[in-house]
Amino acid sequence: MTPTSFRVLSVIGAGAWGTALAHLLATKGFSIRLWAHEPEVAETIQRTRENSWYLPEVVLPNSIQATISLPDCVQGTDVILLAAPSHAMANMVKQLNLLLKEPLPIIIATKGIEEGTLQLMSQVVESHLPAVWHPFITILSGPSFASEVSRWKPTTILLAGRDFNLVNGLQQAFITPQFRVYAGRDMIGAQLGGALKNVMAIGAGVVDGLDLGSNARAALITRGLAEMIRLGRAMGADVATFYGLSGLGDLV
Repeated sequence: MTPTSFRVLSVIGAGAWGTALAHLLATKGFSIRLWAHEPEVAETIQRTRENSWYLPEVVLPNSIQATISLPDCVQGTDVILLAAPSHAMANMVKQLNLLLKEPLPIIIATKGIEEGTLQLMSQVVESHLPAVWHPFITILSGPSFASEVSRWKPTTILLAGRDFNLVNGLQQAFITPQFRVYAGRDMIGAQLGGALKNVMAIGAGVVDGLDLGSNARAALITRGLAEMIRLGRAMGADVATFYGLSGLGDLV
């Protein structure tokens, strides 16, 4: 797949991250359909060309069309980008399974682990889609604040998937002079790095709040990374992933 083989992308989730990615892709010339859970968010975007609820002061191109209708969002699309909250992922994919008749590339941009099942987002998606879809699933992860991406601050991120030709094609769709995308195959490591860094971030907040100092913060990050690597190894991840963007990059 190459970027010229698709023109329409559906972004599921109009939060800060979903909107920032929609904005980025729209500036690359793609037609973007942005699904919002809240009617007021979709209405505001359509009326003002701004998502003042989640990503204020960023002008959204007319090529982004916001909607609360999932069927309208995905009809005739070439690529699905999932940016819905992790707790809503299972329900969202169940609906997509009923709407989509043939496999399409899926980019999971949501970080997290499903509560209760403890499944990674790719596992949640795979559990609700036929096996023929599984090779089309990719993971977008790494240190990326939505507000910085939408304001063209330099950002690097990882896109991982089983089909490297697919990954390379999607990679080119995202790349701009300010937004660099690296390709990889380790979906498990990419997801664990993105999800577990949140635990370390809470710990870092505690360290700062208790004024424990830079020594304690450095210890938390380095030993936390070691624990992330142990878990990743047990789950079949490539240890090297944790020293890259989705892992160490997310931690710092």
